[in-house]
Amino acid sequence: MVESALLDSFGLRVKELRKQQKISQERLAEISELDRTYISSIERGQRNVSLLNIVKIAAALKTTASYLLEGIEVNNEQY
Repeated sequence: MVESALLDSFGLRVKELRKQQKISQERLAEISELDRTYISSIERGQRNVSLLNIVKIAAALKTTASYLLEGIEVNNEQY
């Protein structure tokens, strides 16, 4: 149950940031060097994401892994 909530909230943050930045799933996949269907399944909370892929997605969205995982914003210009 907790795992499902974590995956859902992670996916929601990815989707919200992607939409705020007006980036398609296809473009996010290109930037992060992942597959579009993988991004889609993450956004739906259906994929357990590896640490390496969390870092790739965070970099592509110009945010931190901490924000994607916990919603914690860090005032730091280094991503």
